Amino acid sequence: MSIPPPPGPHQPQGSPEQAQGPSAHGQYAPPSPYGYGPPGAPGPYGYHPYRPYGRPVPVNGVAIGALVLGILCFVPAVGLVLGLIALVQIKKKGERGKGMAVAGSILSSVGLVLWALALSTGGASDFWDGFRDAASGEGTAYALAKGDCFDSPTGNLEGDAYDVDAVSCSAPHDGEVFAVVTLPGGDYPGDDEVSRTADDKCYALQDGYAMDTWAVPEDVDVYYFIPSRQSWRFGDREITCLFGSTEEKGKLTGSLRSDPTTLDVDQSIFLSVTNAVDTALYEEPEDYPEEDLAANQAWAKDVHAVLGEQIEALRGHSWQPDAKQPVTDLIEEMEAARREWAKAAAAKDADTYYTHYDKGYEYVDGPTTVTARKALGLDTTVPTYEDDSDSGGESGGAGGLDV
Repeated sequence: MSIPPPPGPHQPQGSPEQAQGPSAHGQYAPPSPYGYGPPGAPGPYGYHPYRPYGRPVPVNGVAIGALVLGILCFVPAVGLVLGLIALVQIKKKGERGKGMAVAGSILSSVGLVLWALALSTGGASDFWDGFRDAASGEGTAYALAKGDCFDSPTGNLEGDAYDVDAVSCSAPHDGEVFAVVTLPGGDYPGDDEVSRTADDKCYALQDGYAMDTWAVPEDVDVYYFIPSRQSWRFGDREITCLFGSTEEKGKLTGSLRSDPTTLDVDQSIFLSVTNAVDTALYEEPEDYPEEDLAANQAWAKDVHAVLGEQIEALRGHSWQPDAKQPVTDLIEEMEAARREWAKAAAAKDADTYYTHYDKGYEYVDGPTTVTARKALGLDTTVPTYEDDSDSGGESGGAGGLDV
């Protein structure tokens, strides 16, 4: 195996093939950096200084910028200028990217024409107004905050939501926001998981906004806007919980808000107590006592404990004169109900359990409760209850927010 002579002016003259010899690794080495003549001069066959073996000719960066700006058309004049600069640089340096530079220049020229037309017709102003609103969240579900009322362009709260119109809560409206929940970052958890989280969060938060649940119309239910897979990529992490009508073309009138910002101290304490008891009652086991007596006994014990805590809360507050006696009467009925729940928790069979269960429920939403509510200036319309255990969150319109 021979070793080729060192490169330089001492190499033999001749054709490029003759000048090349096998390398120390058995491969044919490329020509010397200076061809076959004096250093710096082209060889007899027109060879010029070569680039390192295997390295591709680079793409002109200015050409790439021109193409990108040409496609976006936000600043077409800049894209055109960059395209022309790129063509000059490519010719001098022998770089690639001529096609991109030409395409960017053409697209930018078209963009200039379109911008000229938009400026002459006022379309550019409308575009930038819309762009600014989208960036700030105005006119989208992003802009909705707790207490806001709005109309949906489609007139309903189901399906995809691309835009909303904020309106006064005193006027008829499609929805009223009662909570905004921010999801953690990371990968999109999937439509089903986001909907499940919205169900859990929104239904748990509704009473904190509409504490006077009796004042919520029967045709009102919980809906929500949730991030879609597309909006998640743009940073959308908010679940917007809202009230809406279940009736076709139904509207809400007036705000449903009844929380410490709209209630006095007596009203807030009373509703906090009654809602806490209601929450405990809503947790009744799905299985009947005949099927699972132990589970129902455990629940009855929990109701007994909650009643004790809330009775103490009512007794510990100084009520206004008009409400003092009605609240005292209600406390007495709650004490009687508490004793019945203790007996239900200790029942030995389903029949005995039912006897005390029914007596424990007698005071709930009864005349004494209505009297106390009237004295406190709260709604006195006794609500009706339907068995919606099978519906779950289906009434909640999971409107995916696409941007």
